[in-house]
Amino acid sequence: MVNIPRLDLNLYINGSGAQRKQFSDDIGKAFNETGFVTITNHGMDKQLIDKLYEDVKALFALPDDIKAKYEVPGLAGQRGYTGKQKETAKGFTAPDLKEFWQIGQTVTDNDPVKDEYPANLVVEELPSFNDTTLEVYKKLEWAGQHLLRAISVYLGLPENYFDDKVHNGNSILRTLHYFPITNPDALPDDAVRAGAHEDINLITLLIGASADGLELLTRDNKWFPVKAYGEDLVVNVGDMLQRLTNNKLKSTTHRVVNPPRELMKNSRYSVPFFLHPKAGMDLNCLPQCIDENHPKQYENITAGEYLDERLREIGLKK
Repeated sequence: MVNIPRLDLNLYINGSGAQRKQFSDDIGKAFNETGFVTITNHGMDKQLIDKLYEDVKALFALPDDIKAKYEVPGLAGQRGYTGKQKETAKGFTAPDLKEFWQIGQTVTDNDPVKDEYPANLVVEELPSFNDTTLEVYKKLEWAGQHLLRAISVYLGLPENYFDDKVHNGNSILRTLHYFPITNPDALPDDAVRAGAHEDINLITLLIGASADGLELLTRDNKWFPVKAYGEDLVVNVGDMLQRLTNNKLKSTTHRVVNPPRELMKNSRYSVPFFLHPKAGMDLNCLPQCIDENHPKQYENITAGEYLDERLREIGLKK
């Protein structure tokens, strides 16, 4: 059995003490065993999710020359558009079969971290896209903060341990288009929609997808399809949280496989939210995750330094 429980976030936020503890125990156990859970009652309704996907499809339907004007050299793909086959999973030679758009933090208080972030790009042709993605960003940031509180309790940390670290954090909302594969015979052998990889951040919150394809690698080295129910979120551990917990919580390898040949001419869309802390957060292994049987596995590093290192590995930063 692969432990990917379906958990109700409302039971953590508004539940009894026993329900909150059960939620914390369940998410911690799953993150220790498989690194994945699905989450219901996360704050976004079907109407908003449907609007999001409508706007995402409209964005990627724009002509290539229009999208290209939003691709800004020097931003390492962290804002605006990144063209087709520009990102390559670590260890792969063929780039992923995708294009994407990234939205970053909008600082609305007087936090000086605002000066560290490039401005988001506004899609002039699709005003609705800008409004919808900003709303989705804030709702996923809210859900992610509460999930991190539950994880903090599981780890024996103060519940609000992550709050100041992720407030105005360097999180990214990525809208993805896995474009139609019109000539599969011409592709390199290892060309897939998203090569096997682990996420960089603390946790990733994925808002469904328009088609199947997401798979995780189990501990016995087998690929297992990950499916969410209805409007549930798929949430997984990223490498930053794995480092912080000295491998107690697992950043599980996952991929997006190519569809069956008869479906290759269909697009696939998905929208992950990569929850990052501020760049200055130390990712030093927590003392309570280190003991005689679990010696420290990682050198000290900040979140900003680690992000920079990983962006270079996947080809987005030179």
